[in-house]
Amino acid sequence: MAKLYFRYGAMGSSKTANAIMVRHNYLERGQKVLMLKPRLDNRDGETIVASRCGLKCECAFIEDIDQFDLSAFDCLIVDECQFLTKKQVEKLVHVVDVIGVPVICYGLRADFQGNLFEGSQWLLAWADTIEEVKTICWCGRKATCNARVIGGRVVKEGEQIVLGGNESYVSLCRKHWAEGVLREE
Repeated sequence: MAKLYFRYGAMGSSKTANAIMVRHNYLERGQKVLMLKPRLDNRDGETIVASRCGLKCECAFIEDIDQFDLSAFDCLIVDECQFLTKKQVEKLVHVVDVIGVPVICYGLRADFQGNLFEGSQWLLAWADTIEEVKTICWCGRKATCNARVIGGRVVKEGEQIVLGGNESYVSLCRKHWAEGVLREE
């Protein structure tokens, strides 16, 4: 029976590396996988999903999902799923419930202000299985928050979506995110 999975974690928790490894496992067994990401995520190239540790693979855009015969795939994997719309999450629910293909989504739960992203909100509401991909804060506690950093300081105002990596974001525990503390002083 197919399921909709939401695997979330703070920035730097190896979500994309996990997604690429899951894809690899399916392919190694001779199965077909459709790797997807939102079109707005162009940091690593138009049709590339890449992790910070160097793993990468080809992908298609979630916006183009209707161009595929989804029944031909054994699994769909979606990276950066926090950027999905409610309608796109509904489409993934349809893929699972009607077409019978499992969908595994990887992304952030909340933004740098602690607010849910639209895609994450609906995945939390509708996913069959919700799993946390863990990472740690500089203090050793579990990091659950994504801090946006500008000029060496944590900022809590601005646009919800600003693409970036280690130069713009750091994962912190809730305490250090709330205090805006990036390292032991």
